[in-house]
Amino acid sequence: MNWPDYAILAVILLSTLVGLLRGFIKEVFSLAVWAAAFLVAYTFAGDVAGWMENAIDLPSARTAMGFAGLFITVLLVGGLINYLLGKLVECTGLSGTDRLLGGVFGAARGLVLVVAVLLVAGFTPIPEDPWWQESRTIERLMPMVRWTAEFLPEGVAKHLEFEPGDEEPESEAVEEDDRAG
Repeated sequence: MNWPDYAILAVILLSTLVGLLRGFIKEVFSLAVWAAAFLVAYTFAGDVAGWMENAIDLPSARTAMGFAGLFITVLLVGGLINYLLGKLVECTGLSGTDRLLGGVFGAARGLVLVVAVLLVAGFTPIPEDPWWQESRTIERLMPMVRWTAEFLPEGVAKHLEFEPGDEEPESEAVEEDDRAG
């Protein structure tokens, strides 16, 4: 095992530990709150920006302030609700099950995060590095990364290169087409 193997395992274990400590209900609700905060801010930032016309002259700054204000407000309200949900779970006596499921959720979240990072790395020359090629963990995760890449738009996915020689140089492809025709 090399350093990327240890780093990947650390990310997954840390995410699992956070899930165990927070519990499933808090983890899932927290994820939902972040998604809702982004959606609300994205949808209504322009409306809120209109309320600040007299205070801020620059339209892009008004929109940014509207987005940030809405995002933070939804996060704060969601955090309060999440706290109350946590107290409710404690009162019901389901905290052990909640924490166990939180650990499973955390492990899954860590795995998704690692797969996403590996997918993004496929757009760079990183997969050509020796440490990438020698990593046992990356090798085992590549089927998941390639499966995830199938959901990318074709125009984006064509730029992925996980191993040296994945993409055929353009000049060779043209020569082969000329020979075939």
